[in-house]
Amino acid sequence: MQTFKGTKIVNGIAIGKIKIYKAPVYEINEELISDIAAEIERFEAARLKVQEEQNALYDKEMKEGHKDTAGIFEAHALMLDDDDLIDSCKEIMGEGHTAEFAVRDGFEAAAEMFRNMEDEYFKARSADVIDLKNAMLDVLFGADTANLQGTEPAILVAEDLAPSETVKLDKSLLLGLITRQGSSNSHTAILARSMNWPTLIQCHDVADDWDGKFAILDGYNSCIYIEPDQALIDELTAKQKADKEKEAKLQELKGKPTETKDGYKVRLYANIGGPKDINAVIENDAEGVGLFRSEFVYLNSKTDPTEEEQFQAYKKVLEALAPRLIVIRTCDIGADKTIDYMNLDKEENPALGFRAIRICLTRKDFFKRQLRALLRASAFGNLGIMFPMIISRWEVQECKAILEECKKELEAEGVKVGKYEIGIMIETPAAALCADELAEEVDFFSLGTNDLTQYTCAIDRQSANLERFANTHHPALLRLIKETIEAGHRHNTWVGICGELGADPELTEEFLKWGVDELSVNPKSILPLRDRIRNTDLSKYKKTESPAPKAEVKAEAEKPKGFFGRLFS
Repeated sequence: MQTFKGTKIVNGIAIGKIKIYKAPVYEINEELISDIAAEIERFEAARLKVQEEQNALYDKEMKEGHKDTAGIFEAHALMLDDDDLIDSCKEIMGEGHTAEFAVRDGFEAAAEMFRNMEDEYFKARSADVIDLKNAMLDVLFGADTANLQGTEPAILVAEDLAPSETVKLDKSLLLGLITRQGSSNSHTAILARSMNWPTLIQCHDVADDWDGKFAILDGYNSCIYIEPDQALIDELTAKQKADKEKEAKLQELKGKPTETKDGYKVRLYANIGGPKDINAVIENDAEGVGLFRSEFVYLNSKTDPTEEEQFQAYKKVLEALAPRLIVIRTCDIGADKTIDYMNLDKEENPALGFRAIRICLTRKDFFKRQLRALLRASAFGNLGIMFPMIISRWEVQECKAILEECKKELEAEGVKVGKYEIGIMIETPAAALCADELAEEVDFFSLGTNDLTQYTCAIDRQSANLERFANTHHPALLRLIKETIEAGHRHNTWVGICGELGADPELTEEFLKWGVDELSVNPKSILPLRDRIRNTDLSKYKKTESPAPKAEVKAEAEKPKGFFGRLFS
C-alpha cells in the first residue's frame, strides 16, 4: 500500500479503480502565414461554436437544477464576447500568426491578468480563461474529447480539470476527483462542493502508473491510498456508509431553528455572488444572505454598470428571498481586481492600496450610482447595506451622508425607498481596535476574517512559501474577533462573521460563547454548521444577550437600555 497527500476540497470517502484523465496536447505552428483574413475567419467560427457549447452547458445545468453552476457557463459565453480579448487575438493574427497561435497567446495573457490579482477568488478565475482557450483549441484542431473519462465507475485523476470538462463528466461514473494542480476557489472545487464529490487537489505525486489501480480517496485525512490492504478497505467502507447516513440526517434539519441545546439562537446566512446563487440559498435553507459580493455586477459588465442594471440585479435577489435579510456589500473592487473601464493604476501592494471604500469615496458619482440602485431595491425586500475596508469613523460618516443625499434625491423624484440597515466590514486591526466608536455609527458589523487574518498576521494568504507561518487560529486574531463582538454589543450593534472562519467547526463553540449573532458561510456549509450548533451546549458559559436593532432601541426608549432580544428571533 502507498499513501500520498493532497489538499482536501470535500470530505468523504471514494473507493474504486483510478482512471487517469488526459486532455489532448497540441503542437502549435509558429510559422507566419499570409492569408490573415482566412485565419480570422477560422477564429470567429471557433469562437461562435465554443460560445454555443457554453450556452448548451448552461441549459444542461439549468435543466438538471444546478443553477449555482449554470452561471459559470453563462459567464463563459459572455467572456467570449469580450472586445478586449477578441481584439487582442485579432491583433496577433494581424501580425501573421495562425488562429491557434493567437488563441494560445491571447487567452494566456488574459489568464495572467487574473493570476496577478491579489484576491483569492479572482486569482482562481484564470482557470476560466484557460478553459475557454482549451475549448477553442479543441475546435480549431478538430479534437474528439468524448471518451476521456472511460466507461466504468472510477476515481478520476487529472493534472487539473476545467469547468467545462468537469460538468461534461458522466456523474454516474464519477466516484471522486484528484488533481495535481488546482485551488480551493477554482470552479472545479466549486462544482465538486455543489455535487459533494470527495475531492483532493494539489496532489503533486500523481503518476501515470496509477491508472487502473484500486485505491481509496480519503477526504478526511487529505490522502489517497493506492492498493490499500483489506483492513483499511473494511474500515473506510464503514466510514463511507456512515457518511451517507449522516447526509440523509442533515436534510432533516431544513426548517429547524439554528440554536444550541440550551436555546441560544444564531442566524445562519449564506455568502453569494449574485442572482445565480438564489437557488443555492433556498436549497440549503439559509436564513438570509450575510454577504452579497456586489463587485460581480461590475466584473461581469464590459462597461461601468448603470444604476438601472445594478438595481435589477439587487431587486431580483431581494424579491426572490424576501423576507430574508440580504446584506449587500458595496463595490469591493481594487487594484488587484482589474477592470479596464475603471482605469485603476497598477500598484505594488494592492492589498494595502486603492480599493473598496477608498475608490467609492474618491469617485462620488460612481458610488452614488450604486447607492441609488440599492435604495431603490430596498423597497422590494429586507436590505442591509455594508461598506467594506473601513478603518475610520469619518469614512462611515461620509458614506452615510452620501447615502442620505441619494435617499433625498430619490424621494424628490417620487421613488419609493424601503427600510434598510447600515453596516460595515471589520477586516483590519484598525477597525477592530476602534470598534466601540464605529459601532455608534452603524446597525451591524460583519467580520471579514479572510482579510482580518492577513492584515493581523502580516501574512500574504496567497503565498505558498508562507504556509507554515499562517495560523487562522492565531490568538491575536481570535482576541480581535472576541473584542469586536463585545464592542458591538455594548452599543446595540449586532455582529456577524462572513469570512472562512465562520464555517470552521473548531471555532464554532468559541464564536457562540462570545455571543456572535450571525454566521454567513458557503451555502453548502449551512446544514453541517446548523447540525454543529444544535449539538452545542453553552450552559456552562455565562453569555451576554445579543442586541436589539438600533431602530427598536430608539422606538422603545421607555425600556431599560441594554441587550434585550435578538434581531429576528
